[in-house]
Parts: sequence; C-alpha cells; structure tokens
Amino acid sequence: MPPGTTALRWRLPIGGPLRILRAFSPPSQPWLPGHRGVDLAAAGGDVVRAAGAGVVGYAGPLAGRGVVMIVHAEGLRTTYLPVHPVVRRGQVVRLGEVIGSLEESTGHCRVPCLHWGLIKQGNYLDALLLIGLGQVRLLPHWPTAPFTPP
Repeated sequence: MPPGTTALRWRLPIGGPLRILRAFSPPSQPWLPGHRGVDLAAAGGDVVRAAGAGVVGYAGPLAGRGVVMIVHAEGLRTTYLPVHPVVRRGQVVRLGEVIGSLEESTGHCRVPCLHWGLIKQGNYLDALLLIGLGQVRLLPHWPTAPFTPP
C-alpha cells in the first residue's frame, strides 16, 4: 500500500445515511436484560453487507428470524439480524460483500431495522466502535469462579 494511505477495515453493513433507532445498552451483569447491539434504520429487502472481512460462522434461522454471524481477526464476531442470508457457514467474505437482505419483520423494532452486534471474547461491545462512532465503555469485571454466598 502506498505511504499515506490507510486500509479500510470496517464499514456500515447497510447503505444510506446512518440513522440509529436504538443505541447499544449493555446490562450491568451478563445475565440481565439489555440491548446488546445497535439498531440501524433500514427497509425490508435492503442489502446487508459484511462490516469487515472474515468467515461466516453462522447463517440461518434462529428464534424465528434469519441471523448471520461473521468471525473476524482478533477474536471479533459481528452479528446481523433479521437477515435472509445469501452466504453459508464457512464461507470467506470480504469487506462490503453482500451477506443477505433485510427481512421484512418488525419484531425487534417498531419499523424495519438491522440489529448489528459486536462480540469480543464473549463480551458484547458497541458495533459502532468499528467505524469510530461508538461510545467507549469500561467492561465490568465478572468473577470467573462460581459465586459462593457468604
């Protein structure tokens, strides 16, 4: 790569202007309810693209909606739902490659949206961090040993 240029590693998974319908809001403890992704405004049938290069770890139905999960370098995984996948498990995908289309379902949002998630070593992070827009949060420290009441 020529000096002074940078490689694009991440991009939004949908086209058009960025409109966040619901922000990332993790729970204080891993077993509590929270919003473990970011909901992006989109229309049913919109093309969904890989936010980064990787290998498809899952593509198919899960809890009644289509899900795609991509495994990236450095222990990162991105998730996309509800998506009608056009990729299959084990397939290598490039940055921006089409991975599916947004399903018409509005079960997660009041209007069609893409729920985009980011996971690193079992911890949910704000997917917008990948494109430099997420809010940095300190991760809670959860004990690794089983809890023993006093």
